Amino acid sequence: MPFITREEALKRLRSNVAAGKPIVGCGAGTGISAKFSEAGGADLIIIYNSGRYRMGGRGSLAGLLPYGDANGIVVEMASEVLPVVKNTPVLAGVCGTDPFRLMKVFLKELKEMGFDGVQNFPTVGLIDGVFRQNLEETGMGYDLEVKAIAMAHELDMLTCPYVFDAEQAIAMTKAGADVIVAHMGLTTKGSIGAKTALTLEEATKRVQDIHDAAKSVNPDVMVICHGGPIAEPEDVEYIFAHTKGIVGFFGASSMERIPVERAIKEQVERFKYLKINA
Repeated sequence: MPFITREEALKRLRSNVAAGKPIVGCGAGTGISAKFSEAGGADLIIIYNSGRYRMGGRGSLAGLLPYGDANGIVVEMASEVLPVVKNTPVLAGVCGTDPFRLMKVFLKELKEMGFDGVQNFPTVGLIDGVFRQNLEETGMGYDLEVKAIAMAHELDMLTCPYVFDAEQAIAMTKAGADVIVAHMGLTTKGSIGAKTALTLEEATKRVQDIHDAAKSVNPDVMVICHGGPIAEPEDVEYIFAHTKGIVGFFGASSMERIPVERAIKEQVERFKYLKINA
């Protein structure tokens, strides 16, 4: 895969937006997911540890639990994904709160491996309540993810962080984020989708608030949406129709888990419907 500079990646994304086309980012947990996301016209491909769990039939939140070294898994997945992607920027999901990595050194290693950019995942942004408060109090908070994005920006890598509210949008934009991904929570729908989530109407307001906050810092930052009830093309269409300035969508479960669940089930059923000649 040829290395794509941040300047070139941004040029492509902005050209897309200028032409009235949405930016489409695809999470890839396997090489085949990445290969055919690119074939479908993906503008960004993102790999992170949850992709491995998701395509193993487990919920994406497995990526936030102690089932493996998140940053180590991304490095392993790189050997499967990077060689099959021909001309699309590939981002690494980086666990910015990892206390066992020298983050700037690790980011340089990712760039040398062939990653064009980064995203903050696993992210403590998906954690709330007392546990989240304790993480913040004990030096494992969201601010470390902001610092990781700032370091990646200094290394001239494309940065597309997840944010969960207006305050985080401001912090990430100040850190140099190129694309803000307004995260609405765990994706619904499919066999292992979340059942507890925002409504589309609630997500619309939150996405708009995040957009407005980010744009107040940098009018050139691009804002796209992700997660929660925004799972299918018609959901994204609803967000586009009821917000102003949202220029794309990032899907992971939406791009690989849900389509695979349907396709495999339907294909097996087609074989089972055949009649044998007894």
